[in-house]
Amino acid sequence: MPDPLWLQKARAYVGQREIHGPHHNPNILDWFKDVGTGIRDDETPWCGAFVGGMLAEAGIKPVAGGASSQAWLHLPVKLDRPALGCIVIFWRNSPSSGLGHVGFVVGKDQHGNIMVLGGNQGDMVSIKPFALSGPNARIKGFRWPGTAPLAERYNLPVLNSDGTLSRNEA
Repeated sequence: MPDPLWLQKARAYVGQREIHGPHHNPNILDWFKDVGTGIRDDETPWCGAFVGGMLAEAGIKPVAGGASSQAWLHLPVKLDRPALGCIVIFWRNSPSSGLGHVGFVVGKDQHGNIMVLGGNQGDMVSIKPFALSGPNARIKGFRWPGTAPLAERYNLPVLNSDGTLSRNEA
């Protein structure tokens, strides 16, 4: 089964990085435009803009305020577990801080973590492990940008990982 179109688009950007200094990555600036902000630098947290940009490239309207990771909790289709291509929303500092991260679930690793393709993970588009459960889990929710995922999408592929959890998404 092929990936959802937005995930196909996202995979094509793996490796895109911020440009430190006075110049900025034009793709990141375009993703900010896709979510309706006037942000003109790539130092501003851009994980939400990346998700919105990928949905826009796939012909799906991003959520209002999509530059914010937490805005993606407003997608109407809530999932009780991860599905391939779903949007996962995380908290940072504390569940009520309003800060966090957002990305796409692309699999699981051999350590029980979910593998997330996201923007601004180490200042780049990358795939990193995040805890699915336990004391290191920071998940606020899973969302689907459509009606509902096919049942087969809940069978996550196993991806190799050293198990080191992502810690740099700001």
